[in-house]
Amino acid sequence: MTPNAARVVEIAAIDKRSGRTEVFRGNPGQLFTFDRLSIKVKTCETTPPWEERLTGAFLQIDEAAADGVDRGGAGRIFSGWMFAESPSLNPLEHPRYDVWVKSCAMRWPENVPTPTPSPTPAPAPEAAPS
Repeated sequence: MTPNAARVVEIAAIDKRSGRTEVFRGNPGQLFTFDRLSIKVKTCETTPPWEERLTGAFLQIDEAAADGVDRGGAGRIFSGWMFAESPSLNPLEHPRYDVWVKSCAMRWPENVPTPTPSPTPAPAPEAAPS
């Protein structure tokens, strides 16, 4: 499996008030800034290519005060898994911003499992003519 530092995550953010969007691409552990949001991707996972696609990332999102005054640090507004295929499963619930996971790139071993074909039943014997 791919070490966390070698994975590549892609997330997007939108300011619903202005319509401004931005796509961020980097490695888990990086901090991305979008307006007043600080978005840290702790890790990301995706299923191997031979399984049904499911991609998620564990995000921690902090929001700075609107007036820019530091009142003891940013406030945590989200901490949890988000999923690319089901963004409404665990969304950031914020009146102004939306953040979602787009992808997570990982490497997989060369020896991928091949599905075992199910045995085909033997044909039924033909009836002897009477």
